[in-house]
Amino acid sequence: MTRPGAARAGRALALTLTLTLTLMFASAARAQTGGAQTAGAAALVAYSVTDDAIAQPLTGQAGDAVRGRAIVANRQVGLCLLCHSGPFPEERFQGDLAPSLAGAGARWTEGQLRLRIVDARRLQPQSIMPAYYRVDGLHRPGTAWRDRPILSAGQIEDVVAFLRTLRE
Repeated sequence: MTRPGAARAGRALALTLTLTLTLMFASAARAQTGGAQTAGAAALVAYSVTDDAIAQPLTGQAGDAVRGRAIVANRQVGLCLLCHSGPFPEERFQGDLAPSLAGAGARWTEGQLRLRIVDARRLQPQSIMPAYYRVDGLHRPGTAWRDRPILSAGQIEDVVAFLRTLRE
């Protein structure tokens, strides 16, 4: 007999391993292409967290929702659909370990979405969601991500802009 929650814990472990391997392969691909499509080695943009949000855009302007959707759906860049499902009928094998992205724009404010993408562990320390805009305090990051975030400040804003469109 399986203990309650054991199957979910097993899926979470499998997903963590899958995400780790995917990031390792993406890291190797970045190294082979000289870092193409990386967020860059530039210093992170300073931001402030108030309550459960980062109120101000990291770039000083709103992102592009079309580019944000492409990042979310791309399994080599955002990797969002490994854990999340959402309104992506063309995408197969969407995740079920994290909340659906459908309705994200209605559930959270722009600032709350931004913090969840930048560093979800600030809200929930046990989260398996990667910190997409953090470089310090990470456990064994891939070579391509040492001293650089997974997504750039502009990419974070693009994803936030897209998620804000998901109202239902």
